[in-house]
Amino acid sequence: MTASVSTAQDPAQDAAPAQDSPQAQSFDFGAYLEAARLRVEAALDGSLGPERPESLRESMRYSLLAGGKRLRPILCLAACELAGADGELAMPTAVALEMIHTMSLIHDDLPAMDNDDLRRGRPTNHKVYGEANAILAGDALLTRAFEMVALRSPGVPAERLLAVVGELSLASGAPGLVGGQVVDLECEGKQVDLATLEYIHLHKTGALLRACVICGAQIAGASEALLAALGTYARGIGLAFQIIDDILDVTASSEVLGKTAGKDLTADKTTYPKLLGLEESRCRAEALVAEAKAALAPWGTGEGEFKAAPLLALADYITSRDR
Repeated sequence: MTASVSTAQDPAQDAAPAQDSPQAQSFDFGAYLEAARLRVEAALDGSLGPERPESLRESMRYSLLAGGKRLRPILCLAACELAGADGELAMPTAVALEMIHTMSLIHDDLPAMDNDDLRRGRPTNHKVYGEANAILAGDALLTRAFEMVALRSPGVPAERLLAVVGELSLASGAPGLVGGQVVDLECEGKQVDLATLEYIHLHKTGALLRACVICGAQIAGASEALLAALGTYARGIGLAFQIIDDILDVTASSEVLGKTAGKDLTADKTTYPKLLGLEESRCRAEALVAEAKAALAPWGTGEGEFKAAPLLALADYITSRDR
């Protein structure tokens, strides 16, 4: 598959249409989200081979194919499309990102971490397959993610794949979600200020969300200007996503969330509502989404298509979701 790759994009020359333009209004986000989700689900289903022993394959598939919104791989595909390439070129990387995310959920749910029994409306992996198998299934998904990028990404130049591998390594390791998880665990039961809370979430949650948009754009050969704008966008939606998670942990039921509600309060974790209150937390999330969307304002048009529309709509979706 060949991609139409954007080169040095000039924001001044490529101004996006206003949010209320006919192009923006005609974008059907619901249809886009569902179509992209189905594409991702099909790719995920085909990503696991005949792993042995069978118990390992079952454990991996149990969590990877448990459903969900699939926002992370969809962000990757949308960023690739914004940068001028066919989103299918980034599908192996999108699958890799969902594998890393799934690994983090399996490990987060373990008794030594967040100790949760429910994930996406079902018993957590270690409740079904045991703690040892859950840990190993997470390890297998993490390493398979790098295989997806390095060995299963036909048509992408090697230097772009190398950049993606580097980005995924930073996002999934100590500089990213692992480091964020450690600080999160160390801060349980302690007074935490806003700067520390944002550090946790920019690493534990935000690092992988940033990798989603950056890696998708790297696959397409995006300009440095667009990569910088996407970094700003990702920071905004990453923090906003976590703020809404904190709010929902207080306001939604376990049945709606598909995971245990109120567990942050039980673990005596510092959250945005605990520091700022519910109303100010929501205002903070909305301000972050506005900043994220503003970062993409110079981009948008391409062959008559409002290519920034999916990313802009995804930013709005983060603050409007109820689970």
